[in-house]
Amino acid sequence: MSQLWQHPYVNVFKHFNLTSWKKSTKEGEVLGVMDKALKCTVYKVTGSIPAGNYIQLPKAQTQSLGLTGRYLYLLFKPVPTKYFVVHIDLATQDNLIVRVSFSNLFKEFKSTSTWLQFPFLCNASKGSVHAFAAVGGKDHSGPAPHATRWTVLCLDFNYILSMYLNRKFSYMKTIRLCANMVVKNIFTSDTLYDPGVTLDQAKKAGLIDQGVSPMPREMAFPVLKGDHWHDHYDLIRFPSDGGKKPFDSMQYSSPGKNTNSHRTGSPKRVSTRSVDVSKCVSDRVAMIHKLTEPKQKVKRRQVTSQLPTVGVDDMTVTTDTQGEVHVFAHPEDEILVHQEGQSNEQVSKLSVPASLGPRKVASKSLEPDPIMKLKRIVGFGGASFRDVLWSVDAANVVYPCHAVVIAMKISNGHQRFFIGHTDKVSCISLTGNSALLASGQTGPLSAVRIWKFQTGECLAMCKTHVHSLHCLSFSHKGNVLCGVGKDGHGKNMVVIWDTSKVTKSREVSVMAKAHTDVEIIRMKVAAFDDTRMVSCGRDNIRLWRVKDGHLRSAPVNLGEHHTVEFTDVCFEAGYHADKDPTDRLVYACSRSGHIFEIELQKVSIQNVRRLLPTDTKPVKEKQTFRSSSGIGINCMTVNETFCVTGSDDGFLRLWPLDFAHVYLEAEHEGPVTAIDLTSDGLKILAGTAMGTLGTLDISTRAYTTVMRSHTARIADVAVDPYRKHMATVSEDHSIRVWDSETLQQLFDFSAPEECPCIIHYHPSRQIFACGFESGVVRVFNVQTTTMMAEHRQHRGKITGLVFSPTGDYLYSACSLGSLAHYDANTEKYELLRLLGNTVARGTRHTPDILSVSADGRRMAFIGPSEYTVCVVDAKSLDEVVRIDVTSLNSSDVGRSSLDAAVRLHFAPLNLGHLIVITSSHKLLKFDARNGRLVSEVPNIHRTGCSTLAVTSNGRHLATGGDKVIKIWDYNMKLDINFQVFIGHSENVSKILFTPDGQGLLSVGEAIYVWDFLATKPPSPVEGREYREKDYMQLQRDRTNNSIDELLERSVEDTSYLELPRRTPPRPISFNSHSRIEDLSSIQKVSNEDDDLVTGMSDREAVLVGPELKTRFTQKHEDSQDSDEDVGVEPLAPSPQRQKHKQFSVGKRGPGKKAPVVSPGERREGEAVKPSSHKHFQQREQTYGMAQRRYTAPPNQAGLKLKSVIGYNGNGRGNMVWHPDTGLFAYTCGCLIVVEDLNTGEQRHLTGHVEEISTMALQNDCQVLASASGSFGLSASQIYLWNLQEMVCHKVLQHHEHDIVSLAFSRDDRFLISVGDYRDCCVVVWSTYDYEILTSSRVTSPIHELKWDPYTVNEFASVGENGTVLFWLLDETSSEVCLNVHEAEVPEELLQTHHMGSGAIDFTSMVYAGDSTLYASTNNGKVSAWDTRHNTCFMHWEADNCEIGALVCRGGRLLTGSTGRNLRMWSIVGVGEMRLPGEHNNMRGGGLTMEDEMNVDGEVVSLAFDEALDMGIVGTSSGTLWYINWPERTSIRLVSSHMSRVNGLSSCNSSHVASCANDGSLRVWSVEDREQLLQFQVRDQSCTCVAFAPSGPDTVTMTTVSNLEEAPVVAHQHLENNQLPQIVSGYSDGTVRLFDPNKVEMILKMHPHAVAVTAISFSSDGRMIISGGSDGLIAVSSPTTGMTVRVINDHKGAPITNIDVTDKQDQDVGITAPLLWLATSADRRVSVWSADWSKDFCELVDWLTFPAPAFTPDGAVISKQDQGLYGDLPPSLAKFSPEEQDIIVYTGYGSQKHVQFYSLSQRKVVRTSALTHWSTCMDMSPNSSLIALGANERLMKLMDYYEGSFQDFTGHNDSVTVVKFSPDSKYLFSVAHAEILIWEVNV
Repeated sequence: MSQLWQHPYVNVFKHFNLTSWKKSTKEGEVLGVMDKALKCTVYKVTGSIPAGNYIQLPKAQTQSLGLTGRYLYLLFKPVPTKYFVVHIDLATQDNLIVRVSFSNLFKEFKSTSTWLQFPFLCNASKGSVHAFAAVGGKDHSGPAPHATRWTVLCLDFNYILSMYLNRKFSYMKTIRLCANMVVKNIFTSDTLYDPGVTLDQAKKAGLIDQGVSPMPREMAFPVLKGDHWHDHYDLIRFPSDGGKKPFDSMQYSSPGKNTNSHRTGSPKRVSTRSVDVSKCVSDRVAMIHKLTEPKQKVKRRQVTSQLPTVGVDDMTVTTDTQGEVHVFAHPEDEILVHQEGQSNEQVSKLSVPASLGPRKVASKSLEPDPIMKLKRIVGFGGASFRDVLWSVDAANVVYPCHAVVIAMKISNGHQRFFIGHTDKVSCISLTGNSALLASGQTGPLSAVRIWKFQTGECLAMCKTHVHSLHCLSFSHKGNVLCGVGKDGHGKNMVVIWDTSKVTKSREVSVMAKAHTDVEIIRMKVAAFDDTRMVSCGRDNIRLWRVKDGHLRSAPVNLGEHHTVEFTDVCFEAGYHADKDPTDRLVYACSRSGHIFEIELQKVSIQNVRRLLPTDTKPVKEKQTFRSSSGIGINCMTVNETFCVTGSDDGFLRLWPLDFAHVYLEAEHEGPVTAIDLTSDGLKILAGTAMGTLGTLDISTRAYTTVMRSHTARIADVAVDPYRKHMATVSEDHSIRVWDSETLQQLFDFSAPEECPCIIHYHPSRQIFACGFESGVVRVFNVQTTTMMAEHRQHRGKITGLVFSPTGDYLYSACSLGSLAHYDANTEKYELLRLLGNTVARGTRHTPDILSVSADGRRMAFIGPSEYTVCVVDAKSLDEVVRIDVTSLNSSDVGRSSLDAAVRLHFAPLNLGHLIVITSSHKLLKFDARNGRLVSEVPNIHRTGCSTLAVTSNGRHLATGGDKVIKIWDYNMKLDINFQVFIGHSENVSKILFTPDGQGLLSVGEAIYVWDFLATKPPSPVEGREYREKDYMQLQRDRTNNSIDELLERSVEDTSYLELPRRTPPRPISFNSHSRIEDLSSIQKVSNEDDDLVTGMSDREAVLVGPELKTRFTQKHEDSQDSDEDVGVEPLAPSPQRQKHKQFSVGKRGPGKKAPVVSPGERREGEAVKPSSHKHFQQREQTYGMAQRRYTAPPNQAGLKLKSVIGYNGNGRGNMVWHPDTGLFAYTCGCLIVVEDLNTGEQRHLTGHVEEISTMALQNDCQVLASASGSFGLSASQIYLWNLQEMVCHKVLQHHEHDIVSLAFSRDDRFLISVGDYRDCCVVVWSTYDYEILTSSRVTSPIHELKWDPYTVNEFASVGENGTVLFWLLDETSSEVCLNVHEAEVPEELLQTHHMGSGAIDFTSMVYAGDSTLYASTNNGKVSAWDTRHNTCFMHWEADNCEIGALVCRGGRLLTGSTGRNLRMWSIVGVGEMRLPGEHNNMRGGGLTMEDEMNVDGEVVSLAFDEALDMGIVGTSSGTLWYINWPERTSIRLVSSHMSRVNGLSSCNSSHVASCANDGSLRVWSVEDREQLLQFQVRDQSCTCVAFAPSGPDTVTMTTVSNLEEAPVVAHQHLENNQLPQIVSGYSDGTVRLFDPNKVEMILKMHPHAVAVTAISFSSDGRMIISGGSDGLIAVSSPTTGMTVRVINDHKGAPITNIDVTDKQDQDVGITAPLLWLATSADRRVSVWSADWSKDFCELVDWLTFPAPAFTPDGAVISKQDQGLYGDLPPSLAKFSPEEQDIIVYTGYGSQKHVQFYSLSQRKVVRTSALTHWSTCMDMSPNSSLIALGANERLMKLMDYYEGSFQDFTGHNDSVTVVKFSPDSKYLFSVAHAEILIWEVNV
């Protein structure tokens, strides 16, 4: 009765009084305007951001409209050229809120369990120019056209929810109309209205009886007399009456084609009607789909396998709206229209069209409904392990398990489930009487659900928080709910909801909310006052109160504990009549082990206690969250008597409230993270970080484990069919065996260092086999808990593992393609056979890559490529059948990407089927005997199927994907063939039916146990419908007898290749008549017609096209070579091939030259450097590597290279990452760094002398090739590295200059190297013996070259002057040669943005999988090329600057440009745009930029996985970024300087600071090479840097506690982790002081007028001493910034270094409180004595070292020429740490040596000879070592006393800085921008 007021319709705007905006809300630009056409007020919603401009009904999202009308009528008009969005929230009958959104922003239909997104296709106004232009167009998506019309949109909510989610509609909750649109009104009704008919027309047509009525006056648009409604307005119904593509979209359907536009969408639910039993039997039979008995009229016919031959006169032909013809063999029968069909067919024999009457069909569905029921879930946690709760009666425990909240009955383990969350549940809370349960989910779509605890009904849902909801707390009575999460700006937001009306009216409103910057970990509502709360977090405890609708807080003064990390908080329990309710305590615990007692009224700390480990009782080592001196407390709860704490050491402790002693302790396996007390205080519930739940009975001290679970994703599950055991493997490195009935854990096999990934039980014995990611296969005996066998033949991750059903054999496969066969009857499971490159590579097929038939005679696997499936003999592994998945899908001829097999499974023996799941989400059934395709089911899941299983009786099929499980009817003969079951929050890893057929197991994030109810009584249900295709008749129709005969004769003469095919077949287009395509992948080149050699395998399907006849009629002629040809010959002409043009200037575009010359020719003139950034150019250098050097053997070397800081952003393609193996390598100068991304450990490949320009990795990841150019006496080299042994096994030399590109062929047989612009030589190397096979020289520089991965011996190159070359490596003759064809470039591509701005260069290229090549240019364009024709068929502008890197995977293309842009493009359908004669036109159909991300420099290298979801990007700024596209995150992996590093300083062995010419000052962590912070000064060079003197390593903290007995004094030693201050000098004469701990600049001084060249703190840190390039020395105060002293003794020569000594009152023969010295470039050293506390500084010694009057190269030195100082070796002096009175000096002189000067003797006491002039020097503080650097790229390590030295190489430039760490553990060296860290071994 409450819904009667909504009939016949509801005027929503009028009912909610939209003009007052009291019951609705508007945001942004919402205006009421007068519409001239409708002559009424309408609402215009505009704005650039739709989400910020909208109309919403009702006002708050917590309220509800409560509109129950089945149909929604939206009267609106899209704003021209703009986008709009509409969101509608619908409630289902099971109280699930589903959002339905439609917009012209959406490109395709998307769905989740709670969200449906439909694309809306706007229709142009009839008669407008845009309407005529849209005729024939395929894509109407995008913004609204320039001319739009008022539209009535009718949505059928019953249909939408039933069709897409299999749920029933209840009411509409909210609606939001977002910009840009004009809205008149919204109506809801249960009546279907048609605006195009009048009342009389509806009565005459009988529409009133069918429930169709004319549009009421209040809803109608004005129409002039005589006009037709459809001429002025549009009507769009969803479901659509038409069948236009794309399906699942809202679009206009022309009323001209469908005269019955009033018909409701199909399928729909038909109301129950009474049936007259007096009607003939045939009528009743037609209504129930002929399920009971045959008709009386029709004689029973025998079903035949072939259609009979019939004449046209005997058939009834109907034509539908799409022009399709339907033939009916029995016209006397009634025509039944299929549910999926379009009921627009008209048959002359029918008096009433089929579409006008009600459907005479009955829906057959999968029964029973539901066919499956969730029984148990084994799991705990997911997003958080912090919440476990008791119900008030202590009978149930409540805890989250990923996206499900579970209530488990303790007595019998029965579970109830609260299902509805779409992301992991992060927090839960119960009211005091357990009437209501609140649960919150984390993630970007945070939501709070409030449930009725006893029934599991969801009462309300709140979405106040934007993301990261992590805390909920109900008040005791349930009237208030408090939640903590994040807002849209990332700030913490506390929300208080009023839940007092949620039980009665389901209303939840926001009472108050507040934003705060403090971190909140826990928040509790007081039991005695709903308006008071307390929260805790890092460094804070706050008391909150709601008053007058505002939420305010007061912080607790923590005093000395202000840096404590608090973990939990709770109020004092109990009620005292004689005390004020607020006169009580608040308890808080912390990560450091403190327990605080806080007075609520005074907001102050009353007492602090700390839990410390004791020495009398050893504490076992536990997995802790954070180590500290105290025992970290993670959680606590308090009642009237006790306090319970859970700590990091795994102990649950029961305390009295005075914490005097411990009542009870219970030890757990891991940190205790959650606890709760029953209301009577007798039982404790505890949860741990190891996924266990347990209860402790305080009275009996009995502990019961309630639940054990994995702590990471479960990869696989196996079942023991006889013992009711199941085993699981997880990413937490454990193998667990469970009891299938009780779900208790029986055994746990742990593998700490290896991760198990797949498991399978022996069919009869208590044995299982397990595969690991390391490639190991182990067999375990469960009964004896021992390992029986271990095999290490595989090198990759185990992807398949299966026992034969008889138990005789075991099979395993790995990610590198190997297949192993074991004898399971032997004790050690002996290996019978190992086959390499047999199964498909990669891990995407795990664990369903192998399957064995039920009789054990056949074994099937995916391989040798992912495009084929092989069936082999299970005993011998001999191939029986090979199935090509790509060639058997006839419906996929137009696909742009090849279909691949991803899963397979043998059906039961009685069916004889092999089931294959493909990458296009199809389910294919093959005859397992001959590989014939039996049937096909499309779109079984929207995003892919992750696993499948078949019941033993063959009646049902289960599939997992899209986070759901689908149960299918195996025969697919029903109208509704499947049912959907939700519950998983992640994709399902594995599905298994139990051996008895009564249950199903699904694993992923947890273990789900389902009851399979296939034997229950049936009940009708509706849902999606899938029909199988009959391929038998299609094969007969498509086969041509004459062609078959030709093929048979051709195949007889062809040799068969038994090797597995390594490349997928290319799709053949049947309607292309001008393509370049061979039946053979290798074609000999000649001037005459060649033979066409066709190689076909008997196991591969042959696609027959219309051109095959002409191919077989071609003449066979011998090839003849002409001796007169000088250049490269063109490919042979044929009727099916375009003739390639001879290379001549006249045939090319303007300004382009012939690309290829003979090897003997040379170009004249000097080579010009390309302007393209893509082309590698070596950084300019002055000095080469020293030819004479003294290096020690590795076991005697004093230094060992530990790590490298830096990535060479000047390289191109100098980073490789293999996602399957995890190999990650990059270059830094002349070094190759191989880094483990998991541990951060580095290994180095040393051998190159010059800068490495590029690298290439073999496809098997065994060999890495790297190239470096020539300089001086060093030649250009290519190094081949064995990555297993990390050694170089071959060095190649051929090129004269730099090498810009390296590329391995797909089969790794060839390596190609390309020389730079001075060379332009393409060299092909054989990887067998690394000899040159052939080479060729081109006229224009090549920027990039790549092999075609889908064909044999073909590659392409792009380069300068717009050249695109397609190459063929011809091996048919005795001598291998290169054939090349230059493609013609469209003139549009050669045009620049601005006339005369330069030539167009192709800079990068990549092959796609559909015979398409993408090439980019230096002006930001990307072009698509047909590799069969070698022609460009489209191009588009992808960026506004040069694109230097391309990556293509599947249907997506990634571009990286010099503008620092990474752009992801969807290129689905681009390959289908090859239209003859229009390949030069620029079209954008099917092309969309999906996403964009910016990096910090030009993109120079890219490496991504197969899905293009994550990868690594290298930039010219010397940075390597990890990119994750689904999460839109970027993480910096490697940082480096790119400009010259001028200075280095170290304060300890953990941190080092560097400064560079780009004005940056960076602080690095030595251990992990992370850049901790950076200070940047623009337009200046940072020339020198120094740390302040370090303070003490430890600080003693004294604590005094005044207790009643006596004061207690405690001393504690704390580590001093503070970094000292940093001072740096700049080129403008300024000095800046930074505090790295606060990351801020403290002081800026300007003591110099010229550049600062040297800087240092005084030894006591009181002063800063700086020297300039003019020789002046300034002494400044770091506290005041004033320059207190200027020393001009060195004026005229730059100061080269300043050194201070930290030894006071040295006995050096002079008065020396503190000594410091300064050295200038004129070889003068001044020694000073200073006491800065007394402002004392005086000169104590002056040293001058003689030198010749000429430079080392013979130039005369002029005293007036200050610039000559830069040509001389610098003068360097250091105090000796070994001898107090010695100064060590080196500089320019008559000899190369190091001099030791004695301050006491005033003379040089000894010298040590050098082989090179030194550029830098440092002394080891704790050992007798001197480090020196040289221009010749050497670093010397010299013994202080003996003068012996060792040379170390590794740098690519002059070594300018060397620096020892203060503890002498490390030595840092710098050359240009490279920072090398060496371990000192002396």
